[in-house]
Amino acid sequence: MNTIKRRHDIVQLALSEGKVFVNDLVSRFGYSAVTIRSDLNYLHKKGLLIRARGGAIASNRISQELSVDEKLHKNVHIKRRLAQSVCELIDEGDAIILDSGTTTEEVAKCLASFRRLVVMTNGLNIAQNLLHSDDFEVMMTGGTLRKTSMSFYGRQAEDSIERYYFDKVILGVDGIDFNSGITTHFEYEAILNRTMCDVAKEVIVVTDSSKFNRAGIHKICGFDQIDTFVTDSKIPDAFAQTLEKSGVKLIIA
Repeated sequence: MNTIKRRHDIVQLALSEGKVFVNDLVSRFGYSAVTIRSDLNYLHKKGLLIRARGGAIASNRISQELSVDEKLHKNVHIKRRLAQSVCELIDEGDAIILDSGTTTEEVAKCLASFRRLVVMTNGLNIAQNLLHSDDFEVMMTGGTLRKTSMSFYGRQAEDSIERYYFDKVILGVDGIDFNSGITTHFEYEAILNRTMCDVAKEVIVVTDSSKFNRAGIHKICGFDQIDTFVTDSKIPDAFAQTLEKSGVKLIIA
């Protein structure tokens, strides 16, 4: 287990159990107490945990990562409305990147009416929902499969995206807050998402309002790098004002 994965798992464990202890983490991960304390101190400095005697407690600003199955039925009616709004931003003949996630999965389901599209995705669930789209081209990034999110990541995935230029990238996110901007839970997915933004003419973020005032662990981008933001009517006023001041087109579905 590398350092990135270990620290990610420590944060998720703290979120699920409320508190983690050094001795328990030593036994669980098989690393020395010195290494584990270093991890906890690093995560505390990043605001991802709060250091406590003998261990650390979860930070209430960090959102817990859910599996695709757990996310699938959360706010599903809102996600469908958001997906319809996103599809209205897509034009026939576009080449798009569709990020992994359950909201973007709803976008994939809405694409059946298009006849001329190129869709690149890192999401296994996204590709599965495009199986019957015979009228346009579907491409996958490849890479290493992360089963929790059903998404591919890694250098192979990044390389496959860097070979092309796209009209639009459609990103789902795990959290949005004033300090971190747009975030996700897994560092390698954040790296891949940033690559997606680099090769797309337009960056479209789509998320329901439950993600505001929450943060994933790793930053994807700031508000000033987003072109269009699609969400529901429960977006906090402060975020709506910040997005608009940053020049982001805000669409309320």
